[in-house]
Amino acid sequence: MYISRDIDKELLGWKTDVYRKPLLLRGARQVGKTNSVRELSKHFKYFLEINFEENKEISKLFEANLSPIEICENLSLFYNIPIIEGETLLFFDEIQQCIPAIRSLRFFYEKMPGLHVIAAGSLLEFAIEDITSFGVGRIRSVFMYPLSFNEFLVGCGEEALLTKKNESSPEQPINEILHEKLVQFLKKFLILGGMPEVISTYIQTKDFNRCQKVLDDLVYSFQDDFAKYKKNVPTSRLREVFDSVILQSGSKFVFSKATIQSNHKQVKEALNLLIMAGLVFPVKHTSANGLPLGAEVNPKKQKMLLFDTGIFQRILQFKITDTIFSDNIEAVNKGKIAEIFTGLEMLKYQTCYQRNELYYWHREAHNSNAEVDYLFIKENKIFPVEIKAGTKGAMQSMFLFLTEKKKDKGIRVSLENFSKYNVIDVYPLYAISNLIN
Repeated sequence: MYISRDIDKELLGWKTDVYRKPLLLRGARQVGKTNSVRELSKHFKYFLEINFEENKEISKLFEANLSPIEICENLSLFYNIPIIEGETLLFFDEIQQCIPAIRSLRFFYEKMPGLHVIAAGSLLEFAIEDITSFGVGRIRSVFMYPLSFNEFLVGCGEEALLTKKNESSPEQPINEILHEKLVQFLKKFLILGGMPEVISTYIQTKDFNRCQKVLDDLVYSFQDDFAKYKKNVPTSRLREVFDSVILQSGSKFVFSKATIQSNHKQVKEALNLLIMAGLVFPVKHTSANGLPLGAEVNPKKQKMLLFDTGIFQRILQFKITDTIFSDNIEAVNKGKIAEIFTGLEMLKYQTCYQRNELYYWHREAHNSNAEVDYLFIKENKIFPVEIKAGTKGAMQSMFLFLTEKKKDKGIRVSLENFSKYNVIDVYPLYAISNLIN
């Protein structure tokens, strides 16, 4: 089954845009890139999907000549599908397997601007890195992630509940009964994560045990992919660093804890590969004295987030009943899962046309250690965000930040309903989209 995605609207807008460019869908394996393109294809008269991993022979058509007209003529003859500007959607899947095909994308923009061309691939970042001349200004990148909580609600048939959630705010809280219903959906989502296959399995079966098996399959497939990342980086090192990201979640990533047998440079290289593959997202430390936040980043201080809470909890073998049936703070927030979820949601609701960044603030001083989980920008203002997995918790770091940086409002994210505490706006954990949008 196909679950409606926010990216669908963007792709439909691209279809009718007279100034469109070839699209390059980027993101981790299995986040739904291929299915989203297939859904878009329903709006075209003809659809040609070419998978370079399944049909390696087809790469030969791109080796001799990068002329789009000649490429299309040969592809049309080979597959017996018309390739007509304005009527055909041409989709290159797993394009990282054919470097000449990646290079050809820029020429489609120049020579056949009326043709709809989309390319996608897993581990695409590694292929692009090795291309000396990429189509700058001629290709548009779109970044995809696992499903967001809002998309999960839509998949569960809860569009009306989503609409009511989106209409709520600290000034206008949602009905308490609906709030509790959303909290229960949130707990399920923390366990399931946003991988489309997992969510589809849950919607069709409502069987958490079956979903856990799907998650196991995904974990193994991601780990098997490590061998494809870079030949001079041992798979064992990538596994160790990957596991360390999970174990150090919610804290500053310490390179010396990642692996015993590797030095700082080797760990950094492995970590960068995991980030390039879309499996890990860095949260960068910034002094936050002004905009842009990236201008005052301290590269020695970073936190790392795994790309999906379902994968995260499955690797750590959490007892899922503790999360589903408990209102206990520690049970809901095992392994800092609430903080991971918040960071991932902040990425998912921002623009899909650029690689978005996450930031946090941390001050180390004698007898005064303070940390704000996230910072985000809205209307050119910096807002500090603190995550409280339950309904209680002090906010000393928040007030210290507001005082030191002379800011007039902070954000608390928790299991509470929408509310306000003086200069603090409270958003439920399930309402990160309300905060961002």
